[in-house]
Amino acid sequence: MTDLLYSYKTTVKFLGSVLGPDYEVVLQDLSNINHSVIAIENGHISGRTIGSPLTSAVFQMLSSKVYEEDDFIANYKGVAENGHILRSSSMFIKDSNGNPIGLLCINFDDSRYMELHEKLFSLIHPGNFVKNISSGVAESKENVKDLSSRITENFAIDVASLREQIFNDATANFTTPVDRLNQNERKEIMIKLYEQGLFQLKGSIPFVAKRFSCSQATIYRYLGEINN
Repeated sequence: MTDLLYSYKTTVKFLGSVLGPDYEVVLQDLSNINHSVIAIENGHISGRTIGSPLTSAVFQMLSSKVYEEDDFIANYKGVAENGHILRSSSMFIKDSNGNPIGLLCINFDDSRYMELHEKLFSLIHPGNFVKNISSGVAESKENVKDLSSRITENFAIDVASLREQIFNDATANFTTPVDRLNQNERKEIMIKLYEQGLFQLKGSIPFVAKRFSCSQATIYRYLGEINN
């Protein structure tokens, strides 16, 4: 951990105390993606602890190199372990050369306020009106621009969970069992897995080989073709 990242640890504790229990504040070290979380407050929101890995959404941000133009990505969708929809934001912490070395992230769970909002309206308006208003608020939360509108962040508590999450996302549109897909379909999945950073995680080669029911050498061959 660099001195610059270490200096943000107090900021994490400060923001967690000031913002309150509905805001998760996380500091992540990009030099250790398998155990990137180095400080966290109100971790009950995502279920993560110190030592949890990067999320697939962060891999997406890094692979797109959005940090070259933006210092942060604000108000994208997160999904907590309990299914609550979060409003998530991440700020890139960069070194003197402009390279990202860490992230300061805030995830806001507004479910308590939405429940209060619905109860308040139910006291003064008919049920259908409340239902329509609530759905309108939910839609407005999705109405964000640029990269943030294409990101959905699911939070994994460990590397094994993150591998499963990325793999399931990449294969979600295939109805045929993964081990019965043809070569072109497997290559399509491999490209998605590569872009989402799966192969930067420890143990991913044997994991994918087992899912594809093929040898690890085959997975390395696919990766070689992607890199070329």
